[in-house]
Amino acid sequence: MSHPLIEKFRHAGQAQVFAFFDRLAPAGQRQLLAEAAEIDLAEIDRLTRTLLARDAVAGVDLGGLAPAPYERRPEHGGDAVAWGHAKAAGEAALRAGRVAAFTVAGGQGTRLGYDGPKGTFRVTPVKQKSLFQVFAEKIHAAGVRYGRPVHWFIMTSHANHAATEAFFAEHQCFGLDRARVHFFRQGRMPAVSFDGKILLETTSSLALAPDGHGGSLRALERSGALDLMKSEGVDTLSYFQVDNPLVRSIDPAFIGWHVRRGSEMTSKMVPKAYAEEKVGHFCTQRGRTVVVEYSDLPMAMQRETDAGGPLRYLAGSIAIHVLDREFVRRVAAGGEGVSLPFHRADKKIPTVDAAGNDVKPAAANGVKFELFVFDALPFAKNPVIIETLRADDFSPVKNARGVDSPQTCRDDQLRQFGRWLKANGASLPTDATGLPRLALEVSPRFGYDEDSFAEAWKKLSPKPGLTDGLYLA
Repeated sequence: MSHPLIEKFRHAGQAQVFAFFDRLAPAGQRQLLAEAAEIDLAEIDRLTRTLLARDAVAGVDLGGLAPAPYERRPEHGGDAVAWGHAKAAGEAALRAGRVAAFTVAGGQGTRLGYDGPKGTFRVTPVKQKSLFQVFAEKIHAAGVRYGRPVHWFIMTSHANHAATEAFFAEHQCFGLDRARVHFFRQGRMPAVSFDGKILLETTSSLALAPDGHGGSLRALERSGALDLMKSEGVDTLSYFQVDNPLVRSIDPAFIGWHVRRGSEMTSKMVPKAYAEEKVGHFCTQRGRTVVVEYSDLPMAMQRETDAGGPLRYLAGSIAIHVLDREFVRRVAAGGEGVSLPFHRADKKIPTVDAAGNDVKPAAANGVKFELFVFDALPFAKNPVIIETLRADDFSPVKNARGVDSPQTCRDDQLRQFGRWLKANGASLPTDATGLPRLALEVSPRFGYDEDSFAEAWKKLSPKPGLTDGLYLA
């Protein structure tokens, strides 16, 4: 069983990884060696000492915490002139080809009761388009509108990479130029026992898990995506997650705030709907912008209000960012005092016992390590937070039923289409929440935001009758 990698693991105190190596068939040996080669043993040792040790610091530092300032929407008292300048600057960046879309799409549809990459899940009210198709059509429409096709970078996982590529091939990239659609895999981290020993999932495979959405920044660098962007003149990334079909994938005002402020990372916030809403909180701490997770901010603080009545910690994080390309490179390299912290998550991890038998634990038996993309904010120069309207930017599909489900997302899409129609003079029956009584759908190729819809509707003659099942394309 002599192999340099095996000796390296033995020297690091991780010999258990190869406990069954001599029993494995050649294919199993090759698989285990390939997976082990992914592991940074020095990183695992550091995480064991800092996150697993008994004397490791517990809890979150809340010292000096205060609500972060943000740019209010004009509807809520923000500077309409400044928003106009931002939109113009963003449009100029798009016309110059400086902007790419970046989707984090490593998840499966398990929580939705769906077997497949989450991006292939069908979400629209009439045509039942997939999440990927919705984003593809928005990105295509933005390219047409601003005269420069937009590159789209899609981070998959080892679990769904092949299926995602096959889905795009089956649908001819939904009309996008295949040369501008780029897939790469998210990094993985091994799960470890509570004493820091790397766990096996089977006798021939490690218990590996994606390294969190923050790992997307390392993956961009390791995949060569950042170098490709540089060669194409792209210096600005529009980051969003795959579960939110309402997101304005390419938002010129958002991009413009980023460009005009010389920001390295710009983020969108929505005012929290209620104190207990499970979103992170944009805060400032000792001169830096941070996000504090809802699970880390004491409920008493989440319920604090200003004198006028609104919540004090109002700015909710919704995982929509604009990132500077070279800032991503700096964070990925981990140099100059810039390094995303790993977070510990205790989990029930399927593994094998000393005899090689499968173990399905009933309670947490180990730890997974994850990176969060919002942890890059404290390292960014000139970070900016802007307000967005929840109704026009945020309705994720996370759960099979209830909050953030396919049903709530469908209804939010219908409300958006209904608002656009009514704002342009259409007579449309709705309920008290603005939900149309008819099934409607607007293709992003017809209109992907208020402005593009209004322009397309104005040109449409004669106007279509608003009937159930209406589809504007």
